[in-house]
Amino acid sequence: MNRVVFAAALMTAGLGLAGCGFTPLYGAPGVTAQLTAIQVTTPPGRTGQLIREHLDDALARDKGAAPRYRMDLQLSETRYPRGVRVDNVATRYEYVLTAAYTLSALPSGSPVKNGVARVEVTYDSADQPYASVSAQQDAQDRAAAEAARKIELELAAWLATQAGKS
Repeated sequence: MNRVVFAAALMTAGLGLAGCGFTPLYGAPGVTAQLTAIQVTTPPGRTGQLIREHLDDALARDKGAAPRYRMDLQLSETRYPRGVRVDNVATRYEYVLTAAYTLSALPSGSPVKNGVARVEVTYDSADQPYASVSAQQDAQDRAAAEAARKIELELAAWLATQAGKS
């Protein structure tokens, strides 16, 4: 009896979503194809390399096809000491990564979208130097992955609205 009620509720919910015009983000025509056609350029350095790798993975960059868009990133990194001990040594840090991007249409190079992704992560600072460096690098990687995810979602939503306009 419970299965019948559950199945009926599930079908009713499905019909309700079908009637309201709900469309999955990646279900909009051309969103995925346009995401794969974005070429990412980042500033030199470890964090720039990390965020470019994460964006290439998130956008599923098709290196064999000519890009339709170029994304230029500007990165800003800040580290704040948190959890200061009695001897004035920080045991925890907050790492803030701000990625400002400009998406330009190719071949004209005219900007079509600007945005900013801000990510804050924390990490412990150990007394051992290697452990502290490793924790900081892990924080950079986590922040770059989260910034790439935010940028991907922002671009996908924007591309879906652009597909609706044409």
